[in-house]
Amino acid sequence: MVPLTRAFTSLLLLSGLVMPAAAQSTTPPPAQTPVPRPSPFPGAKPPAPTTSPAPATVKDPQTNATKPVSPPPQSGVPQDGSTIDPRLAGVPIYAGAELLSSFDAGRGQHIFLFGSNMPYSDVVAFYKTQLRTSGSEIWRAPATYQFDWGQYRSDVMTYRPSVVVKDHTWNNSPGYLHVAGTTEKRYRTVIQVVK
Repeated sequence: MVPLTRAFTSLLLLSGLVMPAAAQSTTPPPAQTPVPRPSPFPGAKPPAPTTSPAPATVKDPQTNATKPVSPPPQSGVPQDGSTIDPRLAGVPIYAGAELLSSFDAGRGQHIFLFGSNMPYSDVVAFYKTQLRTSGSEIWRAPATYQFDWGQYRSDVMTYRPSVVVKDHTWNNSPGYLHVAGTTEKRYRTVIQVVK
């Protein structure tokens, strides 16, 4: 009786393995529908803005009033940071970069954020030339590059004086979203200046 039970069990197992395989080979595979891809496609140019953004303003620390930021030069020549804020004197700012905000970092230091729609590699190459240093890659994904300038003194500084460039189009991201009031704008590359 034991051999008959083993034979029956073997037959059940064999039929369980063979039947699904046979059933799969006789039915045609289901038709595959194309999967929609998010827009914009990688490598595609971003759509042109439909509305012009509101002019950028910066808060004056002495008077607590806002004042308009001077428009960026149209020529592609880098601008000196002092045209944007006196605290940025001597700091080259990528041509066309827009001041997004500034923060008091304590101990007399300030952090300035700029947005640019130029490719990350172009902005990094610009700062390599302007600051005359090769800098260092902090992260590969998302691509982030840091250029140290000036001497760091821990007794009087909170952060190392530096320029950090970050790619915000990594992993098909539409860019860094900056909101000013009701105006939204995206930037491919963000530049952080610690002075």
